[in-house]
Amino acid sequence: MDRITERIAQELNKPARAVQNVIDLLDEGNTIPFIARYRKEAHGAMDDEALRTLEERLKYLRSLEQRREEIRRLIDEQDKLSPELSAQIDKAETLAALEDIYRPYRPKRRTRASIAKEKGLEPLTVAILLQPQKDPAALAEEYVDPEKGVASAEEALAGASDILAEQVSDSPENRKRLRETIQKRGSLRSAAAKEEDSVYRLYYDFSQPVSRLQGHQILAMNRGEKEGFLKVSLALDRDLALEEISRGMVKPGARNEAFLRSAIADGYDRLLQPGMETETRAALTESAAEGAIHNFALNLKPLLMAPPVKGKVTMGLDPGYRMGCKVAVVDPTGKVLDTAVVYPTHGEKQRAACIDTLAAMIKKHGVEHIAIGNGTASRETEQMTVDLLRRCPGVSYMVVSEAGASVYSASKLAAEEFPQYDVNLRSAVSIARRLQDPLAELVKIEPKAIGVGQYQHDMPQKRLEESLDAVVEDCVNAVGADLNTASPSLLRRVSGLTAATAKNIVAWREENGAFTSRKQLLKVPKLGPKAYEQCAGFLRVPESRLVLDNTGVHPESYAAAERLLELCSYSLGEVKAGLIGDLPRRLKERGESRTAEECGVGVPTLRDIVKELMKPGRDPREELPKPIFRTDILELKDLQPGMVLTGTVRNVIDFGAFVDIGVHQDGLVHISELCDRFVRHPSEVVSVGDTVKVLVLGVDEKKKRISLSMKQVKE
Repeated sequence: MDRITERIAQELNKPARAVQNVIDLLDEGNTIPFIARYRKEAHGAMDDEALRTLEERLKYLRSLEQRREEIRRLIDEQDKLSPELSAQIDKAETLAALEDIYRPYRPKRRTRASIAKEKGLEPLTVAILLQPQKDPAALAEEYVDPEKGVASAEEALAGASDILAEQVSDSPENRKRLRETIQKRGSLRSAAAKEEDSVYRLYYDFSQPVSRLQGHQILAMNRGEKEGFLKVSLALDRDLALEEISRGMVKPGARNEAFLRSAIADGYDRLLQPGMETETRAALTESAAEGAIHNFALNLKPLLMAPPVKGKVTMGLDPGYRMGCKVAVVDPTGKVLDTAVVYPTHGEKQRAACIDTLAAMIKKHGVEHIAIGNGTASRETEQMTVDLLRRCPGVSYMVVSEAGASVYSASKLAAEEFPQYDVNLRSAVSIARRLQDPLAELVKIEPKAIGVGQYQHDMPQKRLEESLDAVVEDCVNAVGADLNTASPSLLRRVSGLTAATAKNIVAWREENGAFTSRKQLLKVPKLGPKAYEQCAGFLRVPESRLVLDNTGVHPESYAAAERLLELCSYSLGEVKAGLIGDLPRRLKERGESRTAEECGVGVPTLRDIVKELMKPGRDPREELPKPIFRTDILELKDLQPGMVLTGTVRNVIDFGAFVDIGVHQDGLVHISELCDRFVRHPSEVVSVGDTVKVLVLGVDEKKKRISLSMKQVKE
């Protein structure tokens, strides 16, 4: 095992052999979903999250090794690589530590120190350090040389001081010591940069120890500074910092003490402190960004995995004022049946006409559910819908997030999908489909546009996209995709497929008709054996005569599945008919380990096969709590402190959770009101999409704020 494998194994608390197996699988080009689902014996049943953490650490540690060797080479080219220095390079465990070691050897632009070295004053610096009991001024006399530009002992000392100041700043030990001091004793402060009020007023006179800073505070201060409302600085006791640096360098009472302390102070004020402030703030921002990205990913997953409302004719309403409310009716498969534009906010006459039009459409197409986008004019549209439902018994509605709908409707993808509809009507179609199958619709939208995070526009965009794309990929592969109905947008998220092969699959089925087996995938242009291995298990073919093609059983395990059924006295026909309910009991009687060995697979794979055979074509989302539909509406003025309501969690952020309680304006459950125990982050208690009971604590109609509590709800 190499040291990267050993280190990752130690960090993740996983067996080194399992970690090495995953590394080998990744190097062979296997995807995380494939490894997680179909190579459990190799990695000891790590989940997607653990595997992605492993992959990230692998990339970091490999880049660390690459930089380690590069620094070793660069120093060696300067003929300055000693065995001791090489050992230091080997011991460095972070990129920051490596760069600290390399800093003194990094080529620099001309500095005060380099100019002093050109004048031959470096030996004077060494002499002052090595002879603490000699007067530095006396030592400097020997280096006065007008031809070299050193006219006096004072100039010689000034040059030596510049060299020492740069050494103080470049010292890996000093930087490490100061970094630790900042973490323990430093504070980040912000003050108002202008007198006008703003959303940043909380930070107009703010200070927080570095060790206690919250991610959302860091990001808020950064944005406030960028927009010109705040001045942000790192505060650290200067005397304390100088004492930390001086320790080991300055001998109290020595004749060089004053000179050294002066040079150290200059190095700290001019070079070290500004550099460390920049580094500290960059590190804080990186950490806050990682936390925000992680939080975004946590929120995105339950949103994508929200239970679908299948088999229902659905009406989508995209509210608006000037351009009216766009309407689209889609059938149970998402096919558009009808569209319209109505104007419920343009006066009573138009509102009545709107209700007449929608009632007629509901009756004509048998609409059962209405999805209302939560954007501009949503509240008025919701009120109109409640009046509409009085004429249409049996129909219910739900307010859905329309975040990203406008991005999708104006995209090239939407234009290709609905060339006959204008941008506004495409948005209504998307809203209707979001209710029917959130995952299938949301994969068409750039993940960061879905809007379940905070400060997403301030994040490193490449890192944000990688993280969110990984969540989308995991969700799509956890659910699987119908090979004959999935859109190219959904297919390209399937393990092993690309945008090109996804389009080729759709083109093949349009030309040749529906797929009747998984094996036909090998006929798709540019979809080779490796891509087939990666994707086949995640694609379902309900039309196949072989029931295994409509399960999550991988084709490589078909023989094992058939052998299992044979050993337990069942047939594939009984699987299709749902007549194998006794399979788990029979397997238990035979013994899992023994049966797995006879089937030629490991126990984890055998268990997965059994799970899939029990419910062919199953959708894991259907096992989750169903969404809340409404037939009536509350208004902000109807809310009173003490009311207990049922709501849906819409967003989870660092300081709490926003809950939709049916009054258009989401209420906030502060982190302190989530539960009785201490929680580090709200995501420990709630997730996006959760159905929760909340107590109304207070309502501010003017500011449109609703304060809620979960912990005060009496069971």
